[in-house]
Formats: sequence, structure tokens, C-alpha cells
Amino acid sequence: MQHAVDRHLDPHVIVLFGATGDLARRKLLPGLLRLFDAGLLPECRILGTSLEALDDAGFARIAKEGCDQFASPAVMAAAWDEFSALLRYVSQVDGPAGLAAAVQSCEAELDAEPGNTRRLHYLSIHPGAARTVVTTLGEAGLAERARVVMEKPFGTDLASARSLNAHVRSVFDESEIFRIDHFLGKEAALNILAFRFANGLFEPIWNRQHIDHVQIDVPETLSIATRAEFYESAGAFRDMVVTHLFQIMAFVAMEPPTALEPGAINEEKNKVFRSMLPIRSEDVVRGQFAGYREIEGVDPDSQTDTFVALRCWVDNWRWAGVPFFLRTGKRLAEGARIVSIAFNEPPRSMFPRGSGVGSLGPDHLTFDLADSSKLSLSFYGKRPGPGFVLDKLSMQFATHETDDEKNVLEAYERLIHDAMAGEQTLFTSSEGIERLWEVAADLIEHPPRVHPYFPGSWGPEAMHTVVAPYTWRLPFERQWRTRDG
Repeated sequence: MQHAVDRHLDPHVIVLFGATGDLARRKLLPGLLRLFDAGLLPECRILGTSLEALDDAGFARIAKEGCDQFASPAVMAAAWDEFSALLRYVSQVDGPAGLAAAVQSCEAELDAEPGNTRRLHYLSIHPGAARTVVTTLGEAGLAERARVVMEKPFGTDLASARSLNAHVRSVFDESEIFRIDHFLGKEAALNILAFRFANGLFEPIWNRQHIDHVQIDVPETLSIATRAEFYESAGAFRDMVVTHLFQIMAFVAMEPPTALEPGAINEEKNKVFRSMLPIRSEDVVRGQFAGYREIEGVDPDSQTDTFVALRCWVDNWRWAGVPFFLRTGKRLAEGARIVSIAFNEPPRSMFPRGSGVGSLGPDHLTFDLADSSKLSLSFYGKRPGPGFVLDKLSMQFATHETDDEKNVLEAYERLIHDAMAGEQTLFTSSEGIERLWEVAADLIEHPPRVHPYFPGSWGPEAMHTVVAPYTWRLPFERQWRTRDG
């Protein structure tokens, strides 16, 4: 079968640095395969590069192993043979000249006039190597007609972020730099914007007068696998909060943009970041799961946080006085991505004693940021029968209840396609990332001690001091509706 290509995009050479690594195998190559099968890739060649000495066939074997494990079997059956014909490989040992020659060879294979192809450089590498790769791209003359996608974390503090931004901008224009946050590529994250700004029902109450507090909770069951070296230099706060949770918080807290276009949306997100108060160490609880220090590559006396819970404030007219509670960590009880909006409780004087009003907490609007997104609005309603007893009820929506679930793009799929199109709406800006490191400066300089916690728990007991007098929404007492009801 001949697969269609996206004629709206210029022909591309996609250069995948770290092409034999974990992210490429799990997400990037299966994502490119899915885009190809859906007809969303332009005419292209995918040039893998890493330190391994491989030929094109060797790289194709590695790519197939990853896609066999992580791509849809139906997509593999329909598209692998044609997709694999797009794969090429060059070793980084060949240096800038070898990389440039391989890109030019790929471009010569495309049905396009010389100079009419685009280059997308995806840096699926340790963040510490990003500066070297950007320098290589400049020396190889591969920054022309090019965009670069950079993985998180972007820097480790304000000084390093500013230095890295300056270096990348010495080779690429800011409009060509795509700092990726795969949380923002999720359908559910976009649904926050749609829910807020397309509905007249909720935007008028989306403020401090009606909202009591907000929770963003992203627990993970995963350990650090083979990422000990990276994780020791990052930890949960740098790895997840700065690069993911704060970005989601900006979608929740931002003012209406003047248009659904990158400049306008990034400006409103940056206003949120400018309004954030500095994060105080006393508003943060750090944790480390038992057994972390026994992992190969981890310092036996490590103080790296594998868990963090914090309280922060957006000090502007809309949100003054409303706390935002954020929590994430490794080896926790379950994996989830939840944004929960708690509304103010009404006066209860009219309800009889024992009615149950307020007994199960305030009304909540909850977004589940899984790839197949879900949304729930909880409220009190009268229990049928005599008397006046209230129960906590909920209205729920899930993507799987529509006919469109098959059209949902996984986050990396959407973001790769957006980067090829030059669409920066779901990527982070240099101003935003530098401001976030600025508000985190005190925490980074004076981190509180790490509390131990058991793998499989929800984190250290001290986390409850951060959210008091409230409680963490996870684990839920009421479950999401499933496909079978």
C-alpha cells in the first residue's frame, strides 16, 4: 500500500540524535511510524545518529525492535515495510563533516528542488550534551533551513539556563528552537484551554472568588531504570516540576490569549510565571524512596529528591490568595496525571443537621491528562427518598465515549508534527523557562532535607503538611467510569 504524505509540509530530513536510546525506541520512532501511517509525515528521510557503529540496516533492526514493542501491531502490519525504507544512519564518530554529508545525501533522495528541504534536528540526548551537539550543527552548516527540538530539563538553574539559551541562539534563531514538554502535547492539556475559553459557563467563575485551591498531581510508579547519572544531576523538582507541572499550571491560570497562536499563548503563560512568588523552602517537602541509594550509579549519600510536593502562589488579580499544590515522584502507589480544581463551599445554614453537605469536601472539577483524556465534575445532590440527605455525585466525560479516540495523537506525535510545521504553541519559551528557574532559586540554593518513603506508597508523611488543611485528591475515593460502565 502506498501511504499518503502531508503535502502541507515541506520535504524534511529528520535528524534523530540519540537514535539508539530509550526515548527514541519507546516514543520517537513509534511516533514517527504512527505519523507516517496516518499520512501526517511529509516526504522525508529519518537519519539516526549516535555513537554506535551501525549501518542503515543495523539502525532499522533497532528501530523495528522498538516499534514491535511500543507501536500498535496494526500500524506495524500496515506501514513498517514502507516506513523502514525511510531510515538512514550515520555515526557521530564521523564528526560534523560526516553528519553534513549524510544529511546532504538524504536531501538528494527527496523529490524537491535543492534548498527547498527542511531539517528537523531532534536532540534525544542527555541535556549535558546539548551544547556540544548544537555546536556540531553549526560547524556542519546544518542550522540553515532547520529547526531544533531540545529535551528537558533546559538548564539546571537560572545561570545554566541563560547560558544554554545564549549558546543555542548563537546558532539558531529563537523561532527555530523548540523546547519540548510532552505534557503540553497531550489532548487533555489542550482540552483545558478548550474547556476554559470555549464555554461561557466556567470562565466567569475561574478566579479567586470561586476557586478555593488547585492541585496538580503526577505520581509515577516507575523507578529511574538506567537513568541514574541523569537523575542524580536533576531530581524530581528539576526533572518534572519546572519542565512539566509548572507548564500545566500556566494553562490553568493564564488569562485568555488574544488568539490561539504561539505568541499570544506564550505571552499569557509568561505573565503567569512573572506573577509567581518565589518558592520558599518551607513550602516544599522533598523525599527519596528507600533503595534509591543502592541503585548502580547513585551516590551512597545522595540527597537527590525522587519525590517533591510544594505549595506555590500566583500573585495576580485573578489568583491572589489561591494556593496551587503540586506533587510528583518515582516509585509511588500508582501512575496518574491529574489537575483538580476545588471550588469554594457555599454557606450551609439552610441544610438540616445530618444532611451530609460538605462531608465529602468541596465540589471539584478534575482533568485526567492521560492520552485518552477524561474530565469529571463532582457535586452534591439529594439522595432519592424521604428526608434531605445529600450524596456526592459526578458527571464524567471520556474520549473513549466518542467516535474520535482513534484520532488522538500521542504527545510526541503531535509535538513532532508541530515542530515540522513551525508551530510553537505547545513549546516553552526562553523567557518562561528562565523565569521559572528564577522563582526556584531559593529552593535550589537551600533545599530542605529529603524524607525517606517506601516504594509503593504515596510519598513521605511530611507531604501532608504542605497541603494542610486540605488533603491530596489522590487516591480517589470514587473511580472513573470505564468503557463497560
